[in-house]
Formats: sequence, structure tokens, C-alpha cells
Amino acid sequence: MRIEELNMIYFLGIGGIGMSALAHWCQRQGIDIAGYDRTESSITRSLEKQGVPISYEDRKETIPRKLLEETTGKLVVYTPAIPSDNEISKTLKAHSLTFLKRSQMLGIISKPYFTVAVAGTHGKTTTSSIIGHLLKHSGRPCTAFIGGITQNYQSNLLMDSEPPGEQILVVEADEYDRSFLTLQPDIAVITAMDADHLDVYGDSKQMQESFKEFVGKIKPGGKLFINNRIYNLLKDYVKAGVSVYSYGIESGIFKAINITVKDSKFIFDIQSPKINMDQLNLNMPGFHNVENAMSAIAVGWSLGLDEKEIREAIASYSGVKRRFEFIINQPELVFIDDYAHHPVEIKALLYSVKRLYPNRKITAIFQPHLFTRTRDFYLEFANSLSLATEVLLLDIYPAREKPIPGVSSNLIATELTVPFELSNEENICELVAERQLEVVLTIGAGDIDQLVGPIKNVLINQAQNDSKK
Repeated sequence: MRIEELNMIYFLGIGGIGMSALAHWCQRQGIDIAGYDRTESSITRSLEKQGVPISYEDRKETIPRKLLEETTGKLVVYTPAIPSDNEISKTLKAHSLTFLKRSQMLGIISKPYFTVAVAGTHGKTTTSSIIGHLLKHSGRPCTAFIGGITQNYQSNLLMDSEPPGEQILVVEADEYDRSFLTLQPDIAVITAMDADHLDVYGDSKQMQESFKEFVGKIKPGGKLFINNRIYNLLKDYVKAGVSVYSYGIESGIFKAINITVKDSKFIFDIQSPKINMDQLNLNMPGFHNVENAMSAIAVGWSLGLDEKEIREAIASYSGVKRRFEFIINQPELVFIDDYAHHPVEIKALLYSVKRLYPNRKITAIFQPHLFTRTRDFYLEFANSLSLATEVLLLDIYPAREKPIPGVSSNLIATELTVPFELSNEENICELVAERQLEVVLTIGAGDIDQLVGPIKNVLINQAQNDSKK
């Protein structure tokens, strides 16, 4: 299938961050776009403003008539989050329309491009957004599909007008459902390989096998940049002719050293046989984000960026929404929102917050994501969350899953070693209002982002009332 052969695409789950970027890109190619999503959001409203019809009802009557009348040149792109009993999906299949997963569509789009694919169980979005920004800021033609809304561009899609053969394509290579195996990148980055998605893989060994297969997809003459912690696990599975570079904090070929913290910024030096720079300023805090920046800088070096271009781009990078995003940043009150939904991510987040705000009370408001992930990692979640001073635990966000008997947020709660309280979306603001808070974090990949605004209002009102006393 070629993009030029398509005249209409229907997106099932169009409100997803990855799906919406694909929809925007396809619309700009002159293809008619329509779609379904379960809930309205700022993402779907943005698409609707661009003239994309979206249904929020799972009824076959909402399907555009022209999609069913003539199927030539028509395509359905879907996300695995869509349940098998979805009425729209069943109707479209009954009309013999071609179905592709989001990852398969991305694989088709990427074929004519020089492709940089960022894989890993954590850090994909931040790393791919930094690479995209390095290229954009330095004037290199670039298209980037990013799994979050960049602060610099207020979009999850960066585009240039040059033909694909004259551009660099940056994509996130998602390991869920082995999706990244549809890609054949020229450059690959692997940020992490911690156990996750065990509902798909069964165990961590099977997931590692998938990553081994992914590194074998890199094109001859290509490059692999890999976190030094997992270098030895994957280096032997790279094809001959592919160059391999490790990176990390104080380890690897590209290493970050002399890390200091000042005014919520992380400042570090780069040391490597290829490029050496001192006092780089990263506005996005976190030791894990220094690692992400290191991999992006290494990729930038491999694409011909010079030291001046790299330094200026890193200093001007503003981050991604819901990745260590400051909602309130005042001397007496800090509110950070973060997408972390895996124990390793939460540990890295809280470790960095504690470094930024030593001796401050840290309140973590966490919404677990998926029943299976909670079941598989509740002990690890409790261990990571116990880095906070106190924890407010919301109900599990189910996403694509149905409840599992005996699996709830209480599994995590009973293993915490710090004070906690179980809550839900309806009463969380009351619990926040009852407390004198100093550093507050909302953490999770579900719909906890819908609570950020209300919690912010409570905190601001509380601070204003305190100032009047």
C-alpha cells in the first residue's frame, strides 16, 4: 500500500496522542480524515477545528456514508485500545475495509524517509522531542511524530515541506504489541528495557527478545545509540555494518558528567571521543532527562550538528507537556505533573524531585494505569512511591482492560512505607484542600491530567487565603 493511493482514512481511537499526529499528517497530504474516540479532549477538539469529523458514540450510524459506499482507496487505522466488541469496528470490517494498526501505518509512512526511531520502555517521548527540536532549531528539514505535546511547538507533530527523501523523520518506536518491528530505521535509540507490558509478552525475557529483533531491523550502515545499562544485553544482536554507541550518566561512550542543579535546571558536561562540551543547560529537570538529552545529543552529532547548534538547541528546549511539567513553581509551593506510570519512571521522577527540593514535604498523587500492570508491579510501585513524604492513591485507570478480581490500588497501598490515603477523582480536591502542601505531584498515564486544573485551583486558592492571614 502507498500513501498516494489513499483518498480517505478512518481512525479508530483518533484522540490518542500517536493517532492524532498521524491524522494531522495524513490530512496535510490531502487525504480525507474522520474518526471515533470514546471521549472528547483538547486533542480531538484540535482535529475538529481542522475540519475532521469525529464521533464520540459507538454507533454504526455515525460512520461517514462515503466510507462504506466505495471502499477503493479507503483505510481504517486503529489502536489496540479499541475493544473487540466496538460496533463501528465490526461494521467497517463487515464492509471489507482494510485495517492497519497505527504502527503499521507509521511503517508505511517512514519508508521513503531517513528515519530515526526512538525505542525503550521509558523516555521515548522526551528523547524524540529533543531530537526533533535539535533538528528544527538548527534548520534541518525534519518531520517528527511525538508521543506528547511539545512546549516549544505546542504540537505532537513537527513537519517540513521538503520531499521525504530530503528530510529526516523522527518517530517513537513503541514496544507495546511488538509495534516497533514494523520499522526499519537508519538510526535507532534504545533508552531502557525494563519489564513492562507483561500482558502482551508474558515475561521480561520475551520482551527482551522483541528488542533484540528490533535492533536487527536497523539498516546496513546505520547507527544504534543505546543506554549503557542495557548495552551488554543487546550489542551482540546488531547486524554487521551497524555502528553501536553507548551513552549514560558517568558511563558509556557519550557520558554526562559534573551534573549540578540550579534554579530548577540541570547543568552538565558531555565527555566522549566524538564531542566534548561543558556547562549545557537543560530546562527540563531530572537525571533521567539528562540521560534522554545525552542520547539526543549523540544522535544530533551523528547527523552533523555542530557544538554551537547543539548548545543553543538544548538551552532553548522547553520540554513536553506532562513530562516533569511545572504547573506551579513558586518559592513556597511547587506543583509538577508527570506521565510516569511505571515503577522505574516514578523512582527516577521522585529521586530528581528530592534532589531539587531537599527537606521539603513531597505529596505524590498517583493514578495506577492498567489492572495488569498494577498486579505485576504493585510491590515495585510501593517501593518507588515511598520516596515521597506521603501518597494519595487514586483508583486504577483501566484503559483497554476489564477489572481483575482482587486487583485494586489497595495492593500498592498496603506495601507503602509512608503515610497514604486512598481516594478517587471525586474527592481528591477535598483531600488536597485539607492539607498544607509544599511540593505536589500528579503522576500517571490515565485521565489524571483532567484533575490538574482543579487541583491547581485548589492550591492557588489555598495559597491566597494563607497570605491573607
